[in-house]
Amino acid sequence: MLNRLIKIDAAPNESFFLWGPRQAGKSTLLAALYPNAMVVHLLEADTFLHYSTSPQAMRQELKARTTRPDRIIIDEIQKVPALLDEVHHLIEKSGYAFALCGSSARKLRRGHANLLGGRALRFELTGLSAAECGSEWDLTRMLNTGYLPRHFLNPDRAASYLRSYVNDYLTQEIAAEGLVRNLPAFANFLQIAALSDGEQVNYSTIARDVGVASPTVKEYFSILTDTLIGHELPAFTQRPKRRIRLAPKFYFDDVGVVNHLAKRTNLEPKQMNFGRAFENWVFHELHTYNRYNGRWYDLTYWQLASGREVDFIVGDMLLAVEAKATAVIHSDHLRGLRELKADHSEVKTACIVCLASAPSVTEDGILILPYQEFLSRLWSAQLF
Repeated sequence: MLNRLIKIDAAPNESFFLWGPRQAGKSTLLAALYPNAMVVHLLEADTFLHYSTSPQAMRQELKARTTRPDRIIIDEIQKVPALLDEVHHLIEKSGYAFALCGSSARKLRRGHANLLGGRALRFELTGLSAAECGSEWDLTRMLNTGYLPRHFLNPDRAASYLRSYVNDYLTQEIAAEGLVRNLPAFANFLQIAALSDGEQVNYSTIARDVGVASPTVKEYFSILTDTLIGHELPAFTQRPKRRIRLAPKFYFDDVGVVNHLAKRTNLEPKQMNFGRAFENWVFHELHTYNRYNGRWYDLTYWQLASGREVDFIVGDMLLAVEAKATAVIHSDHLRGLRELKADHSEVKTACIVCLASAPSVTEDGILILPYQEFLSRLWSAQLF
């Protein structure tokens, strides 16, 4: 049984946006929260055509109703940007409350659509956190299926679902929305970007491999970010005492998508690709907790020019995290965190998330946390 942990604390008269990648469960969540709402599904072809040609029809239809809906849900709002002007009018003049969900604000921003000028709250739903899965959760299963509910809950069909997701959405639908013109180049870019998931982004190298210009690759990464397919992880650059790396890293939001694009199958502990997927999962948990609890702290990474690094920094050194998919932690695994603490004495908590059987702490205060303990402390607000 899934228990979505996002806190949508909108008052009955408040409107809000709920953003999240396709198939993250936005519609299901809103239907559970607001069972009596009026629902507009813009993915339905006839509904899309109706409101795209006559956005004012919503105002007319609401006037004609004999009962006033408690809330109006519009699914995939980015497909009809003109509807936002009607939403704005209905909020201001008639006091209606809306839940507007979508998988991309890119088309809205690029088209200078009405984003309601602060009149709507903003929430973000991600794929499943391990903390939402209850007894269904298993690390190896999640690293193979990914975080999207349909894929995780159907592990025997996950490979087929992922193939459809990538082919039908990440390529075809993004092209249909007019976000890319050269579909073969974009599809090639997706595969190359997946192979470098969690690594520093080198636009020139990727551009050469894809056969396009560097600005085009930057635009492709921007599309992935805007459509919530992935997130850039910038370098921590505050108060450097030594020379540090500045290039950002990039993490896909769903490790299952990475697996499909990079042709990774049957991940098991002790495999190199298992370790890469494990790091993606640790990022996913930190990002999800940060969003769901309204913290919205900056997430960064830290790396010296010499190569020593720490995978994740939360806020201004509130938490430093290394992800190591191993059961035995030795001194080499600790060097990045120790270098960081030498340069930044203000680090509040430093930890390694790993496959160890029991938690421990080093003499200099670095926590060694089995991934289960990491989850428990993270979601009980004991880490930051």
